[in-house]
Amino acid sequence: MKKTINAPKAPAVVGPYVHAVEAGGLIFTSGQLGLIPESGILPEGVEAQTHQSLKNLAIVLEEAGSDLGHVVKTTVFLDDINDFAKVNEVYAQYFQGKAPARSCVEVAKLPKGGLVEIEVIAVKRD
Repeated sequence: MKKTINAPKAPAVVGPYVHAVEAGGLIFTSGQLGLIPESGILPEGVEAQTHQSLKNLAIVLEEAGSDLGHVVKTTVFLDDINDFAKVNEVYAQYFQGKAPARSCVEVAKLPKGGLVEIEVIAVKRD
């Protein structure tokens, strides 16, 4: 059985999908750009977009009954792999201690001209 999750405080989705799906105690999020929820605008620079993407993921996970501390896997999509170190600096602030497994890939283009998009798999909080 699966449950769809829409997080009203997160940026609106930009296509025919939901913020996350819960199935079997796992939460699978859709990729989150660094869109500012109130305006739908991307902040300037990859560091600011990474911060906002992770804040957006925290909002979605909270709505789903989880949090960043329960993330087991992330996938990071970069517009430019040369931003890898900058993204890592920000990412490390959100995943201290036991970091989740992660993949990071460069893509040809991200929606809305984004520089970074992150998706996660998390377990529900107890």
